[in-house]
Amino acid sequence: MHDGEETFSEGEAVMVRKRRKGIYILPNLFTLAALFGGFFAIVMAMNERFDMAAIGVFCAMVLDSLDGRVARMTNTQSAFGEQMDSLSDMVSFGAAPALISYEWALKGLGRWGWVAAFVYCACAALRLARFNVNTTVVDKRYFQGLPSPAAAALVTGFIWIMTELGVAGPTVAWPMFVLALYAGLTMVSNVPFYSFKDIQMKKSVPFAVIVLIALGIAVINIHPPIVLFGVFVVYGLSGYAVYGWRKAKGKPTSVISTSTDEPDERGLHQ
Repeated sequence: MHDGEETFSEGEAVMVRKRRKGIYILPNLFTLAALFGGFFAIVMAMNERFDMAAIGVFCAMVLDSLDGRVARMTNTQSAFGEQMDSLSDMVSFGAAPALISYEWALKGLGRWGWVAAFVYCACAALRLARFNVNTTVVDKRYFQGLPSPAAAALVTGFIWIMTELGVAGPTVAWPMFVLALYAGLTMVSNVPFYSFKDIQMKKSVPFAVIVLIALGIAVINIHPPIVLFGVFVVYGLSGYAVYGWRKAKGKPTSVISTSTDEPDERGLHQ
């Protein structure tokens, strides 16, 4: 039976139609807004407004963190939403940071510049593809490799700070080159990064937690580019600290619980 086709049972004039599947509006609105943030960032970079480009990526990151939570809270998860989210992430946290960094500084390095930008973009695509196929086998408390929004925050956060300080991109082209490669390659590593997914938003918390959140917001407002970049630098290094600690304690360093669905990756999770 196909959508829209009429079917009759034993000559009875009873029409049966298969219910058409719809698309949930609310979570996909957040995803589209995140996609717009990435698109806006690319347009701003083309117009040499690199500070606004960085802000666009950070806005996309905030919106991307909300769409999944909204879907779970409203029970509107769908396969369409998952695919839409991945495609949006590829634009906002893969293509956009690569193009922004290239336009800002890397193009002055010639072929080395576009190689670094491409490596970052390709690693973001590989990271997202691996995340999709390993969803059911990864320890939910950790990400396998640096998540793409955090990698994008490292790249665009550096650009945001330098732009605020009046530093021209070509003068820091090689540091940008190193940072783009670090962020890209860390995305496809097997280093565990804490996911914060075991934090229950619906549970009550002590009053002191709310005070700390308020203080955190106040600190960010002192100088958003420096504070946000500093936070993501610490996070971008935290995975290696966790990896080293686990290695020193003789604990498993892999976040893969089983890898029967992806046998070709078994050797990568040691």
